[in-house]
Amino acid sequence: MTTGELLLNLGVLAFVLASGLGTRALTRRRFRLPIVLVVTVGFIFLRSVPTAGNDVGFDVILGLVGIGFGALAGCLMAVSRDPADESLVTKAAASYAALWIAVIGGRILFAYGSDHWFAAQIATFSREHAITGTSAWTSAFVIMAISMVAGRVAVTGLKAAQIAATGQQPVSRAHETSSWRHAR
Repeated sequence: MTTGELLLNLGVLAFVLASGLGTRALTRRRFRLPIVLVVTVGFIFLRSVPTAGNDVGFDVILGLVGIGFGALAGCLMAVSRDPADESLVTKAAASYAALWIAVIGGRILFAYGSDHWFAAQIATFSREHAITGTSAWTSAFVIMAISMVAGRVAVTGLKAAQIAATGQQPVSRAHETSSWRHAR
């Protein structure tokens, strides 16, 4: 991992935590900015995505993993109405931060380890699974990162739409079940 890539990852982490932790107004900008950043990162880092061997399948798998982590991040971010003015707000706490730190930290550790600790094992894995090289790994991890942001934005958007459409807070399965039992 180059110093620039390390700084980019740390910058993304700092941005995600600074813009997401605590209680924040949920504005159109909070949806637009991550999308603009994802498109920009994709444009910069995905100019040529390797497609030989199993590279495309690898990209799809890590993209799905990213969507899963993003959906989890979205679930860890509550969306509600501010009692003061009824505007929508998000609330994210330690679990949200821990997820982002684990994922981005894991990506940084993997990149460092691929150069220093387990380069031979990655080469063997890549050969055995027809992953064509470092550019395939880089593309797959960028796709994972982009998908994570997109997944988080999608879940947050769905929660906001549910509140806007019903005028109520999203209902969890546990709450639905207990309400149903009381209604009987």
